Amino acid sequence: MVNTLGVAVVGFGWMGRVHTQAYARVPHHFPQLPLRPEPIAVADEVPGRAEEAAGLYGFASATRDWREVAADPRVRAVSITAPNFLHREIGTAMAEAGKHIWIEKPVGLTAEDARAVADAVAKAGVQGAVGFNYRNAPAVETARELIASGEIGTVTHVRIRLFSDYAAHPQGALTWRYERRRGGSGVLGDLASHGVDLARYLLGEIASLAADTAVFVPERARPTGATAGHALATGGELGPVENEDYVSCLLRFASGARGVLEACRVSVGEQNNYGFEVHGTKGAVFWDFRRMGELAVSRGTTYQDQPVSTVYVGPGHGEYAAFQPGAATSMSYDDLKVIEAYRFLRSILGGTPVGATLGDAVAGAVALDAMERSAEQGTWVNLG
Repeated sequence: MVNTLGVAVVGFGWMGRVHTQAYARVPHHFPQLPLRPEPIAVADEVPGRAEEAAGLYGFASATRDWREVAADPRVRAVSITAPNFLHREIGTAMAEAGKHIWIEKPVGLTAEDARAVADAVAKAGVQGAVGFNYRNAPAVETARELIASGEIGTVTHVRIRLFSDYAAHPQGALTWRYERRRGGSGVLGDLASHGVDLARYLLGEIASLAADTAVFVPERARPTGATAGHALATGGELGPVENEDYVSCLLRFASGARGVLEACRVSVGEQNNYGFEVHGTKGAVFWDFRRMGELAVSRGTTYQDQPVSTVYVGPGHGEYAAFQPGAATSMSYDDLKVIEAYRFLRSILGGTPVGATLGDAVAGAVALDAMERSAEQGTWVNLG
Protein backbone atom coordinates (compact mmCIF):
# COMPACT_ATOMS: atom_id res chain seq x y z
CA MET A 1 0.00 0.00 0.00
CA VAL A 2 1.30 3.43 -0.98
CA ASN A 3 0.49 6.44 1.20
CA THR A 4 0.76 10.09 0.22
CA LEU A 5 2.59 12.82 2.09
CA GLY A 6 1.57 16.44 1.70
CA VAL A 7 4.67 18.53 0.95
CA ALA A 8 5.29 22.25 0.62
CA VAL A 9 8.16 24.39 -0.63
CA VAL A 10 9.01 27.73 0.98
CA GLY A 11 11.14 29.97 -1.23
CA PHE A 12 10.84 29.31 -4.96
CA GLY A 13 14.09 30.41 -6.51
CA TRP A 14 16.30 27.93 -8.31
CA MET A 15 16.69 25.65 -5.29
CA GLY A 16 12.96 25.61 -4.63
CA ARG A 17 12.46 24.34 -8.16
CA VAL A 18 15.17 21.70 -7.67
CA HIS A 19 13.44 20.42 -4.51
CA THR A 20 10.06 20.37 -6.21
CA GLN A 21 11.35 18.40 -9.18
CA ALA A 22 13.16 16.01 -6.83
CA TYR A 23 9.90 15.22 -5.02
CA ALA A 24 8.20 14.57 -8.37
CA ARG A 25 10.95 12.20 -9.50
CA VAL A 26 11.20 10.07 -6.35
CA PRO A 27 8.43 7.64 -7.43
CA HIS A 28 10.11 7.22 -10.83
CA HIS A 29 13.47 6.18 -9.41
CA PHE A 30 12.37 4.59 -6.13
CA PRO A 31 8.99 2.99 -6.90
CA GLN A 32 9.45 0.59 -3.97
CA LEU A 33 9.09 3.45 -1.46
CA PRO A 34 5.54 3.23 -0.02
CA LEU A 35 5.30 6.99 0.48
CA ARG A 36 4.55 9.41 -2.34
CA PRO A 37 4.99 13.19 -1.99
CA GLU A 38 1.97 15.25 -2.97
CA PRO A 39 2.52 18.97 -3.79
CA ILE A 40 0.19 20.92 -1.48
CA ALA A 41 1.54 24.43 -1.00
CA VAL A 42 4.24 26.79 -2.27
CA ALA A 43 5.25 30.10 -0.71
CA ASP A 44 7.41 32.93 -2.01
CA GLU A 45 7.30 36.61 -1.10
CA VAL A 46 7.93 37.81 -4.67
CA PRO A 47 4.55 38.71 -6.22
CA GLY A 48 3.36 36.09 -8.68
CA ARG A 49 6.24 33.66 -8.18
CA ALA A 50 4.33 31.17 -6.02
CA GLU A 51 1.32 31.25 -8.35
CA GLU A 52 3.57 30.55 -11.33
CA ALA A 53 5.15 27.62 -9.48
CA ALA A 54 1.73 26.24 -8.59
CA GLY A 55 0.70 26.34 -12.21
CA LEU A 56 3.85 24.63 -13.43
CA TYR A 57 4.21 21.96 -10.74
CA GLY A 58 0.68 21.31 -9.53
CA PHE A 59 0.73 22.73 -6.00
CA ALA A 60 -2.81 22.93 -4.63
CA SER A 61 -2.27 26.41 -3.16
CA ALA A 62 0.11 29.36 -3.44
CA THR A 63 0.88 32.16 -1.02
CA ARG A 64 3.34 34.97 -0.30
CA ASP A 65 3.24 34.17 3.44
CA TRP A 66 5.06 31.06 4.65
CA ARG A 67 3.07 31.20 7.90
CA GLU A 68 0.04 29.99 5.96
CA VAL A 69 2.04 26.87 5.08
CA ALA A 70 2.88 26.30 8.74
CA ALA A 71 -0.83 26.51 9.60
CA ASP A 72 -1.97 24.20 6.77
CA PRO A 73 -2.94 20.78 8.21
CA ARG A 74 -2.58 19.17 4.79
CA VAL A 75 1.18 19.84 4.81
CA ARG A 76 3.27 17.29 6.68
CA ALA A 77 6.72 18.04 5.25
CA VAL A 78 8.31 21.29 4.13
CA SER A 79 11.32 22.13 1.99
CA ILE A 80 12.92 25.36 3.22
CA THR A 81 14.80 26.92 0.32
CA ALA A 82 14.47 30.57 1.35
CA PRO A 83 17.51 32.86 1.90
CA ASN A 84 19.85 32.03 4.80
CA PHE A 85 18.62 34.76 7.16
CA LEU A 86 15.14 33.20 7.17
CA HIS A 87 16.25 29.63 7.92
CA ARG A 88 16.03 29.90 11.71
CA GLU A 89 12.63 31.58 11.88
CA ILE A 90 11.00 29.35 9.27
CA GLY A 91 12.74 26.15 10.37
CA THR A 92 11.79 26.46 14.03
CA ALA A 93 8.22 27.50 13.19
CA MET A 94 7.70 24.55 10.84
CA ALA A 95 9.07 22.08 13.37
CA GLU A 96 6.89 23.55 16.12
CA ALA A 97 3.92 23.14 13.78
CA GLY A 98 4.73 19.43 13.54
CA LYS A 99 6.16 19.52 10.01
CA HIS A 100 9.15 17.45 8.95
CA ILE A 101 11.73 19.75 7.33
CA TRP A 102 14.22 19.44 4.51
CA ILE A 103 16.29 22.60 4.79
CA GLU A 104 19.08 23.89 2.65
CA LYS A 105 22.55 24.47 4.03
CA PRO A 106 24.00 26.28 5.90
CA VAL A 107 20.83 26.38 8.11
CA GLY A 108 20.89 30.00 9.19
CA LEU A 109 23.72 32.46 9.60
CA THR A 110 25.55 30.97 12.60
CA ALA A 111 25.98 27.81 14.65
CA GLU A 112 23.47 29.29 17.09
CA ASP A 113 20.88 29.43 14.31
CA ALA A 114 21.57 25.84 13.26
CA ARG A 115 21.30 24.64 16.87
CA ALA A 116 17.98 26.44 17.29
CA VAL A 117 16.51 24.59 14.30
CA ALA A 118 18.03 21.28 15.41
CA ASP A 119 16.61 21.73 18.92
CA ALA A 120 13.16 22.58 17.55
CA VAL A 121 13.18 19.46 15.38
CA ALA A 122 14.27 17.25 18.29
CA LYS A 123 11.68 18.75 20.64
CA ALA A 124 8.87 18.32 18.12
CA GLY A 125 9.86 14.74 17.31
CA VAL A 126 9.91 15.39 13.57
CA GLN A 127 12.56 14.53 11.00
CA GLY A 128 15.08 17.06 9.68
CA ALA A 129 17.24 16.68 6.58
CA VAL A 130 19.88 19.10 5.28
CA GLY A 131 20.94 19.84 1.70
CA PHE A 132 24.49 18.52 1.71
CA ASN A 133 24.02 16.92 -1.69
CA TYR A 134 27.60 16.09 -2.72
CA ARG A 135 27.91 13.32 -0.14
CA ASN A 136 25.10 11.56 -2.07
CA ALA A 137 27.22 10.99 -5.18
CA PRO A 138 27.84 7.23 -5.53
CA ALA A 139 31.56 7.87 -6.13
CA VAL A 140 31.80 9.86 -2.89
CA GLU A 141 30.04 7.08 -0.98
CA THR A 142 32.45 4.60 -2.55
CA ALA A 143 35.42 6.76 -1.54
CA ARG A 144 34.16 6.78 2.03
CA GLU A 145 33.90 2.99 2.02
CA LEU A 146 37.43 2.62 0.64
CA ILE A 147 38.79 4.94 3.30
CA ALA A 148 36.89 3.24 6.12
CA SER A 149 37.98 -0.23 4.99
CA GLY A 150 41.66 0.70 5.10
CA GLU A 151 42.17 0.22 1.36
CA ILE A 152 44.41 3.30 1.21
CA GLY A 153 45.91 2.75 4.66
CA THR A 154 45.76 5.37 7.38
CA VAL A 155 44.65 8.73 6.00
CA THR A 156 47.44 11.29 6.22
CA HIS A 157 46.03 14.34 4.47
CA VAL A 158 43.17 15.65 2.32
CA ARG A 159 42.71 18.58 -0.02
CA ILE A 160 39.16 19.82 -0.69
CA ARG A 161 38.42 22.52 -3.28
CA LEU A 162 35.26 24.42 -4.23
CA PHE A 163 35.95 26.99 -6.93
CA SER A 164 33.22 28.78 -8.88
CA ASP A 165 32.77 31.89 -11.00
CA TYR A 166 29.13 32.63 -10.11
CA ALA A 167 30.15 35.89 -8.41
CA ALA A 168 33.13 36.74 -10.61
CA HIS A 169 31.33 39.27 -12.82
CA PRO A 170 31.87 42.79 -11.44
CA GLN A 171 28.29 43.65 -12.45
CA GLY A 172 26.81 40.83 -10.37
CA ALA A 173 23.85 42.21 -8.41
CA LEU A 174 24.28 43.08 -4.74
CA THR A 175 21.69 40.56 -3.54
CA TRP A 176 21.14 39.21 -0.03
CA ARG A 177 24.02 36.80 -0.61
CA TYR A 178 26.55 39.60 -0.17
CA GLU A 179 25.07 41.12 2.99
CA ARG A 180 26.26 39.95 6.40
CA ARG A 181 22.81 40.43 7.96
CA ARG A 182 20.98 38.31 5.40
CA GLY A 183 23.61 36.16 3.69
CA GLY A 184 25.87 35.43 6.64
CA SER A 185 29.45 34.39 5.97
CA GLY A 186 29.58 34.60 2.17
CA VAL A 187 31.49 31.83 0.46
CA LEU A 188 31.94 30.10 3.81
CA GLY A 189 28.22 29.37 4.14
CA ASP A 190 27.66 28.87 0.42
CA LEU A 191 30.57 26.65 -0.66
CA ALA A 192 32.87 25.94 2.28
CA SER A 193 29.89 24.45 4.15
CA HIS A 194 29.85 21.69 1.52
CA GLY A 195 33.60 21.27 1.93
CA VAL A 196 33.32 20.88 5.69
CA ASP A 197 30.55 18.30 5.25
CA LEU A 198 32.66 16.32 2.77
CA ALA A 199 35.64 16.50 5.15
CA ARG A 200 33.60 15.18 8.07
CA TYR A 201 31.79 12.58 5.93
CA LEU A 202 35.05 11.16 4.60
CA LEU A 203 37.49 11.59 7.51
CA GLY A 204 35.51 12.20 10.68
CA GLU A 205 35.50 15.11 13.09
CA ILE A 206 37.65 18.23 12.72
CA ALA A 207 39.58 19.05 15.91
CA SER A 208 40.98 22.48 15.04
CA LEU A 209 41.54 24.83 12.13
CA ALA A 210 43.24 28.00 10.95
CA ALA A 211 41.70 30.14 8.21
CA ASP A 212 42.29 33.19 6.03
CA THR A 213 39.57 35.06 4.11
CA ALA A 214 39.36 37.86 1.55
CA VAL A 215 36.91 40.00 -0.43
CA PHE A 216 38.10 40.53 -4.01
CA VAL A 217 35.05 42.36 -5.46
CA PRO A 218 34.39 45.01 -2.80
CA GLU A 219 31.38 46.77 -4.39
CA ARG A 220 28.35 45.73 -6.41
CA ALA A 221 25.25 47.43 -7.82
CA ARG A 222 21.99 47.09 -5.92
CA PRO A 223 19.27 45.39 -8.01
CA THR A 224 16.25 47.46 -9.00
CA GLY A 225 13.81 44.54 -8.88
CA ALA A 226 13.34 40.93 -7.79
CA THR A 227 16.26 38.63 -8.55
CA ALA A 228 16.77 34.89 -8.84
CA GLY A 229 20.05 33.04 -8.94
CA HIS A 230 23.10 35.14 -9.73
CA ALA A 231 21.66 38.02 -11.77
CA LEU A 232 23.60 40.95 -13.19
CA ALA A 233 22.74 44.55 -12.33
CA THR A 234 23.81 47.79 -14.01
CA GLY A 235 23.04 51.37 -13.13
CA GLY A 236 22.00 50.68 -9.57
CA GLU A 237 23.48 52.34 -6.52
CA LEU A 238 26.78 50.76 -5.52
CA GLY A 239 26.98 49.10 -2.13
CA PRO A 240 29.67 47.24 -0.20
CA VAL A 241 30.17 43.48 -0.30
CA GLU A 242 30.09 42.60 3.38
CA ASN A 243 31.10 38.95 3.38
CA GLU A 244 33.85 36.74 2.06
CA ASP A 245 34.64 35.92 -1.57
CA TYR A 246 37.44 33.52 -0.62
CA VAL A 247 38.57 31.26 2.19
CA SER A 248 41.56 28.99 2.68
CA CYS A 249 41.69 26.79 5.75
CA LEU A 250 44.10 24.36 7.36
CA LEU A 251 42.41 21.45 9.14
CA ARG A 252 43.50 19.08 11.88
CA PHE A 253 41.26 16.04 12.28
CA ALA A 254 40.62 14.12 15.48
CA SER A 255 42.21 11.11 13.73
CA GLY A 256 45.49 12.99 13.35
CA ALA A 257 45.06 13.59 9.61
CA ARG A 258 45.70 17.02 8.15
CA GLY A 259 43.72 18.89 5.55
CA VAL A 260 43.43 21.94 3.31
CA LEU A 261 40.05 23.38 2.36
CA GLU A 262 39.85 26.19 -0.18
CA ALA A 263 36.72 27.85 -1.59
CA CYS A 264 36.15 30.85 -3.84
CA ARG A 265 33.08 32.30 -5.56
CA VAL A 266 34.95 34.73 -7.85
CA SER A 267 37.30 32.29 -9.62
CA VAL A 268 37.31 33.36 -13.27
CA GLY A 269 37.62 30.31 -15.50
CA GLU A 270 36.28 27.91 -12.89
CA GLN A 271 32.81 26.45 -13.24
CA ASN A 272 31.82 24.24 -10.31
CA ASN A 273 35.34 22.93 -9.82
CA TYR A 274 34.53 20.93 -6.72
CA GLY A 275 36.36 17.87 -5.51
CA PHE A 276 38.82 16.23 -3.14
CA GLU A 277 42.10 14.33 -2.94
CA VAL A 278 42.53 11.97 0.02
CA HIS A 279 45.95 10.47 0.65
CA GLY A 280 46.76 7.54 2.92
CA THR A 281 49.81 5.52 3.87
CA LYS A 282 49.07 2.94 1.15
CA GLY A 283 47.17 4.83 -1.53
CA ALA A 284 44.83 7.67 -2.46
CA VAL A 285 41.39 8.51 -3.86
CA PHE A 286 40.50 11.48 -6.06
CA TRP A 287 37.07 12.86 -7.06
CA ASP A 288 35.96 15.71 -9.31
CA PHE A 289 32.29 16.75 -9.29
CA ARG A 290 32.47 17.57 -13.00
CA ARG A 291 33.26 13.90 -13.65
CA MET A 292 30.86 12.74 -10.98
CA GLY A 293 30.75 9.08 -11.98
CA GLU A 294 34.51 8.57 -11.82
CA LEU A 295 36.71 7.82 -8.84
CA ALA A 296 40.48 7.76 -9.29
CA VAL A 297 42.06 5.22 -6.95
CA SER A 298 45.64 4.28 -6.14
CA ARG A 299 46.12 1.22 -3.93
CA GLY A 300 48.59 -1.58 -3.57
CA THR A 301 51.97 -2.25 -1.99
CA THR A 302 54.45 -0.48 -4.26
CA TYR A 303 54.15 2.95 -2.62
CA GLN A 304 56.58 4.72 -4.93
CA ASP A 305 55.47 5.08 -8.57
CA GLN A 306 52.20 3.33 -7.68
CA PRO A 307 49.71 3.73 -10.57
CA VAL A 308 46.28 5.37 -10.39
CA SER A 309 43.27 3.67 -11.97
CA THR A 310 39.83 5.05 -12.79
CA VAL A 311 36.79 3.34 -11.30
CA TYR A 312 33.51 4.08 -13.08
CA VAL A 313 30.72 3.79 -10.54
CA GLY A 314 27.84 1.52 -11.43
CA PRO A 315 24.77 -0.24 -10.01
CA GLY A 316 26.73 -1.61 -7.06
CA HIS A 317 27.66 1.84 -5.78
CA GLY A 318 25.38 3.97 -3.61
CA GLU A 319 22.00 4.71 -5.22
CA TYR A 320 23.36 4.54 -8.78
CA ALA A 321 21.11 1.63 -9.79
CA ALA A 322 18.02 3.79 -9.29
CA PHE A 323 19.14 5.97 -12.20
CA GLN A 324 21.22 3.96 -14.66
CA PRO A 325 21.58 0.25 -15.53
CA GLY A 326 25.31 0.15 -16.21
CA ALA A 327 28.54 1.80 -15.18
CA ALA A 328 29.92 5.01 -16.70
CA THR A 329 26.56 6.51 -17.66
CA SER A 330 26.45 10.03 -16.30
CA MET A 331 24.34 11.14 -13.36
CA SER A 332 23.53 14.81 -12.64
CA TYR A 333 23.38 17.36 -9.85
CA ASP A 334 19.59 17.06 -9.85
CA ASP A 335 19.91 13.29 -9.39
CA LEU A 336 21.78 13.94 -6.13
CA LYS A 337 18.81 16.01 -4.92
CA VAL A 338 16.44 13.17 -5.84
CA ILE A 339 18.53 10.89 -3.61
CA GLU A 340 18.28 13.54 -0.89
CA ALA A 341 14.50 13.69 -1.22
CA TYR A 342 14.30 9.88 -1.15
CA ARG A 343 16.34 9.69 2.05
CA PHE A 344 14.26 12.45 3.63
CA LEU A 345 11.10 10.48 2.87
CA ARG A 346 12.70 7.30 4.24
CA SER A 347 13.48 9.18 7.43
CA ILE A 348 9.85 10.18 7.78
CA LEU A 349 8.63 6.69 6.99
CA GLY A 350 10.96 4.91 9.40
CA GLY A 351 11.29 7.57 12.08
CA THR A 352 15.10 7.34 11.92
CA PRO A 353 17.37 9.84 10.13
CA VAL A 354 18.77 8.72 6.78
CA GLY A 355 21.35 10.98 5.16
CA ALA A 356 22.65 14.37 6.26
CA THR A 357 20.98 15.61 9.45
CA LEU A 358 20.68 18.82 11.40
CA GLY A 359 23.42 17.45 13.62
CA ASP A 360 25.67 17.57 10.56
CA ALA A 361 24.52 21.14 9.92
CA VAL A 362 25.38 22.17 13.48
CA ALA A 363 28.83 20.58 13.27
CA GLY A 364 29.44 22.30 9.95
CA ALA A 365 28.27 25.66 11.28
CA VAL A 366 30.59 25.35 14.28
CA ALA A 367 33.49 24.92 11.85
CA LEU A 368 32.38 27.92 9.77
CA ASP A 369 32.11 30.12 12.86
CA ALA A 370 35.58 28.94 13.85
CA MET A 371 36.90 29.91 10.40
CA GLU A 372 35.57 33.44 10.87
CA ARG A 373 37.16 33.73 14.32
CA SER A 374 40.45 32.33 13.07
CA ALA A 375 40.59 34.77 10.15
CA GLU A 376 39.84 37.70 12.48
CA GLN A 377 42.32 36.65 15.19
CA GLY A 378 45.04 35.10 13.02
CA THR A 379 45.18 32.00 15.24
CA TRP A 380 44.27 28.32 15.32
CA VAL A 381 40.81 27.66 16.79
CA ASN A 382 39.80 24.46 18.58
CA LEU A 383 36.36 23.03 17.72
CA GLY A 384 35.99 20.85 20.80
